[in-house]
Formats: sequence, C-alpha cells, structure tokens
Amino acid sequence: MSVYLQDIPLQEAKARYQAALEQAGLWRVLGEETIDLDETVVGRTLAAPVWAQSSSPHYHASAMDGFAVRTGETVNAGPTTPVSLEIGPQAVYVDTGDPMPPTFDAVIPIENTEALDAQGQITGDIRNPDSVRIRASVAPWMHVRPLGEDIVATELVLPAGHVLRAVDLGAIAAAGLMQVTLARKPRVAILPTGSELIPLGKPAKSGEILEYNSLVMAAQINTMGGIATRFPITADNLQEILQRVQEASSSNDLVLINAGSSAGAEDFSAEVIEQLGEVLVHGIAVRPGHPVILGILNRESRMKEANSNAQVPVIGVPGYPVSAALTIEIFVEELLACWLGRTVSELPIIKASLTRKIVSPAGDDDYVRVTVGRVGNRLLAAPLSRGAGVITSLVKADGLVVIPRGKQGVEAGEEMDVHLYRSGAELERTILCIGSHDLALDLIAQFLAKCDRRLVSANVGSLAGLLTLQRGEAHLAGSHLLDPETGEYNLTYVRKYLPGTPVRIVTLAGREQGLIIEPGNPKSIKDLEDLIRPEIRFVNRQRGAGTRVLLDYHLNLKGIAPDGIIGYNQEEYTHLGVAAAVASGRADCGLGVVAAARALELDFIPLYQERYDLVVPKSISNQDLVAPIFDLLQDSSFRAAVSALPGYDVRSMGNLVLED
Repeated sequence: MSVYLQDIPLQEAKARYQAALEQAGLWRVLGEETIDLDETVVGRTLAAPVWAQSSSPHYHASAMDGFAVRTGETVNAGPTTPVSLEIGPQAVYVDTGDPMPPTFDAVIPIENTEALDAQGQITGDIRNPDSVRIRASVAPWMHVRPLGEDIVATELVLPAGHVLRAVDLGAIAAAGLMQVTLARKPRVAILPTGSELIPLGKPAKSGEILEYNSLVMAAQINTMGGIATRFPITADNLQEILQRVQEASSSNDLVLINAGSSAGAEDFSAEVIEQLGEVLVHGIAVRPGHPVILGILNRESRMKEANSNAQVPVIGVPGYPVSAALTIEIFVEELLACWLGRTVSELPIIKASLTRKIVSPAGDDDYVRVTVGRVGNRLLAAPLSRGAGVITSLVKADGLVVIPRGKQGVEAGEEMDVHLYRSGAELERTILCIGSHDLALDLIAQFLAKCDRRLVSANVGSLAGLLTLQRGEAHLAGSHLLDPETGEYNLTYVRKYLPGTPVRIVTLAGREQGLIIEPGNPKSIKDLEDLIRPEIRFVNRQRGAGTRVLLDYHLNLKGIAPDGIIGYNQEEYTHLGVAAAVASGRADCGLGVVAAARALELDFIPLYQERYDLVVPKSISNQDLVAPIFDLLQDSSFRAAVSALPGYDVRSMGNLVLED
C-alpha cells in the first residue's frame, strides 16, 4: 500500500527504519577485511580489537646517553662525598635505546658524571674513561625504560570500533602487528534524477540546474567512512529510474535517490521504491527535508561478499541542496556508523544567545543554520537564510540550532544549544559585522584571513545593524544612512539609536549608487521618474537599508509617491540580490551599486555618490580582535583591491568621522 507524505516525527521514523533493517539482518557491521598496516588505513574503523603480540620495549632499555650502574653502589654519593665507579664491573657506557647490561638497574646521564683516567684525574675522553665520578645517588630504574613500559604483550592496544589515527599506527606496529582487521567500507550509490539537471561544466540555460548535490553528498559519505559512487543524471522517466535503481542496488549497500521524493507529477522515487521493494516512511517532520523517503529494496546481488544481503536500504533524498546535505547528516551518518561498528559522530555543543527571533512550524524539528561569534562576554548565534536551496548558508554556517517539534519558535536573546561545525578557537577569532551589504566587506574577509581573523557579515540593512550594536550583538556595523535634513551620513542615526554609547566611525569607501538595468536598456530608463511608468517593474531594498533610505529621500524630493511604483514592496537584502532580480527578468531595474551591476554583466545609470562607514563601539574598537580592520584601511594592497571595484572611491578610506 502506498505511503504518501506523512508527517512522522523524526525519532519514530528512525526507529521504524532501524527495526526494518534489523529484521533484514542489515543493522550490523557489514563485513571485515584484513590488510597490511600502512598509512592508508588512517580514518578506517577497526572491526576487531588489537591485542599486543609483543611488549614495547621488549627489553630493559637505556633512556639516556650515560652510564649504566647498580643503584646500591651509588647510595653514598653526595656533593661533598663523590663516589668513583670503575668502568666494566661498576659502570658501563650506554647510548639511548641500548639494552641494559644484566644486573644493572639505573642510568646516570653522561652530563652528571666526571670521566677519570687510570690515575684518577679528570680526562676529556668521556666515552672511554677508566672510571667515572658521581656526586649524587640514583634510584632504581632511573633513566631506564623497563620492558613493557609502553605496551605489555597480550594487553589491549585499541578496541574494535576505533577509528584509526596516524598515532595509532605507531602503537599497532610497536605491539608487533603488521596487519589490521578493518570494517569493510559501505558502498553507497548516489542517483541524481531530474530532466532539468545538467552536468557540471555545461553552461546552464533558463530552466536548467547544475547537478552538484551528488558531489556534496559523495564527499560527506567518503568523510563518514563510506565509498560513494556518483551515477549519471537520470531524466524524469519512471522506467529509466527503475532500471538505474536496480543497477545501483545490485552492487551497493545503500542507494540514495536524489530528488523526486515529493508528490509532484514527476516525483517517481516513492513509486520506484514501491515497485522494487517497500516504502517504510514517506515524509518526516523535519525542516528542511520534509519529503524524505526511507525504504528497502529487494535485489539480485552481484556483490562478491559471501554475507551480502538479499535486500538493500534506499533513501529518497530531497532535491534542495540544504535538505539533501541535512538528510545525509541525520540518516546516513547513523547508518554508516552502524555498518562500520563505530559510534555516531556527534558535533560539539555550546550555548549561545540568538540575535533575532526565529519562527518555526510547530509540528517539525527545525534545523536552523547559524553563524557564531563572541561579543564581550556573550556567545551569539546569528541565524542564516532559511532557504532549502541556499547552498551558501551551508558554507557560512558555524553550527546548527535545533528547535524541537511542538515549539513554535524562539525569541531573540534566548540561549540555545548550538551544534558546532567549527572549533571553539575559530569562534574566538570571529568578527561579527551586521548591517548594510557591501562588496568591500568580502574583500575585508579575504584580507583578514591572512591576519588569523574571520569576518562574518549578515546583511540586514544599515538601521538593523545599528540596532544590533545597541543590543551588543555585533562587533561592528556597516552603514550608509542619509539624513534628509542635514545631508550627512550616519551621524544622526548613530546618535539616535546608540545614545550614550561611545563609538568610532571610520569611512570604508565612497560608492556610486544608481539604477541597475538590463543590458542595452530595452525599457529606455533614464531616471527615477521612469519608475512610475506602468510597464516598469522595480525591485527595492528592504526597510531600514541605507539604499532604501536614499531612494525614499530622492523620491520625496521629486514628489514621486512610492505606491505608484510597481515593485516598490518587492525587497532584496543585498545589492547582488537586486542585480540578480534584474538579470533574471524578475524586475526591469533596481537601485544599487555599480559593482553589483558589473558583476552580473548588467548596465548601470549613475545617479548619486554616497559614503559607506563602519560603526564600531569604542569598547570594541580598542580590542586586539578588530585592530586588523583599521590596519587594513591604511594598507595599500587592500585599498587597491577596493579601488578596483567599479564605482568605488577610496580617497576617504580610513578617515575618522567620529570618535567620542
């Protein structure tokens, strides 16, 4: 019986899948292989424990260059009562690692002895004296590595399920073994499906999508200890997908069908799984990734392993990149850990306060990607874009916040667990810049990497950036807010929204703002007056953005009513977002910087010059963390890089606008 897009809680879905795999004999280590010990086994999982075959060291060894002695013959030695020991019967020269002579039980380092000749005089031939004089006694086994100090034969060196590291290879070799028994790597087939998909390297036309999900998923699987095989793209054709899934299931331990897991007319994954086996779960209460399918296939196996099973698990993976990557983390990691006999990899968890409110669907476990940084004594988590197709949110994410089902969101300032992708040390080197979008911020991030700093910017608009500083949730904000009364940038707004907060304002650059238009200007747009033409579709920046303030200022001067502009309420959060809207045909024009227009090969009508500043609380501007930013503003190579951006003027870069 078909199962279509139910809303099964995550843990219930996992339990249902595990029970089915246990019944099929697939919830276990898949197989073992014994191979020679070499550097290639790093990252592999032990299928059997490593027991020491020999001790290390396997003899009593000198731990120093010096003289082996019997401790009983040194007991009377002191600073004023030196003792001389005859070479041969009482002292024997040894190098580090040499076997200890029988009956000798300590080593005196060579630098703690005086070499004597036959007449009892000090000699320079320290390695071949007739006797040595010592001025301190030694304890038994001092400076000696006794047999089995490191490893004793028959003891456990490493348990089964241990993932091998480079240092483990030395311990295995020291224990006398030259082979290791490892869990067989699971084979995972990735089948990208969709008539709209095209391979990497092929220019994409309208309606075509570059297929890179399989690339990301394969890398995830290989990192988890599996062997991923990426199959060619299969079009949305039921029979072709059936054939490809049968082929993949015949020689792999797990089949991943990417896309087609929803319930559209060309979503065939559930039907394919049903024809070749059984759909166990279709639709899981997680966001993103709701239309995941969990199933099991019957197969005619061509696998060489004698214990290969007659069934193979299959997962229908959603097509959106973020959903696909999250599905691998939630389901495939746990399955591969079971098959390899290791523990499930878990991300480290820290506590951090959210910088803004998150609204979540009450029925889903909501996985929210965040960036994390420390401002003062607080660790802060800034939510990233929620789009399931926004692959860059995965790149920028420092971690995940999981809002459990039944909770309809989290308020700003609430402390949450963050599952970290990055190390704590990286977070301590992170500078949070929240405010207006500017292309030069990307250059700052690039240059700061050389200074062992990481700049994370969130594009929320100039005004929202100042409010973030007011709440102490960022190190700095980019701002270009024009005061209509004075014609001054930023000062009025800083005084209004950061009262009583000493700040340092420095200029990053001058910028040229204007209308971003289609190549060739087919709509003959010349100025803001053209925005009220009924055939012109405009795309705006969000409320609080400096560009939005600039637009409203000049619309007011010209007596143009915003409600007469088609698209005035259509908002984008970055200049590149505006350019993308024009390039895609979603809009005819939008106000933005010339660099964004040039980046997407669009035309540009210059209108205004403006000043873009960095606003930094005084308490933060004096910190070593942000000092490299101010150094950059005087750096000739950085100034040259910003100057190369179309429409940017760096003559005022680094100018101090305000310091109070």
